[in-house]
This record gives sequence, structure tokens and C-alpha cells, in this order.
Amino acid sequence: MLAYHDSIPSIAERKSARLEQRVKPQVKQTIEQAAAMLGVDVAEFVANEAYRSAESVLARQEVTRLTAADREVMLALLRTPPEPTKALVDLMAAPDIEV
Repeated sequence: MLAYHDSIPSIAERKSARLEQRVKPQVKQTIEQAAAMLGVDVAEFVANEAYRSAESVLARQEVTRLTAADREVMLALLRTPPEPTKALVDLMAAPDIEV
């Protein structure tokens, strides 16, 4: 049996939400085989893998990757920012905009 790490127990909530999904028989069989290989039930396996995948997707959305050239442009702009355009000055002066 392979090592299994359950990443959900750290969430101190009662299991009250329900997920249901129809899948192709081969997908179900593969999931069942993987869960059995890890020694966990299918529901626990699916919830854990979906949760880890969701966390990974969300984490990737929080990171902006720049090329070395883009990084230099960004740093140069931070060091010497351009003067604001008239459109920006007008926008910031709008009464419904809070700074």
C-alpha cells in the first residue's frame, strides 16, 4: 500500500456539504483502483484530490511570473514612475472614487 496524506483533517468543520458527479465507467474504475491502492474509500480519495487540486489552481492564480526583461521594466517603473496622464488625474478627482 502506498503512503497517503489526508490534507483535509486540518479543516475543523462538520461534513455537511454534498458533491455528486456522473463520470464515465473507466474514470470511476480508475479512481476506485487508486483509492484502494492507498487504502482509503473513494469519497475520501476524491474529496482530498479535488481539494488539493483546487488549492493548487487558486495558488497559481495568486502568482505573477515575469521574464527577466519584464522584471527590469517593472523595477525601472517603480524607481522612476511616469507622470500621471490627464485621464488618470481626472479619474482620481471623480467624486465617487476613494483613494
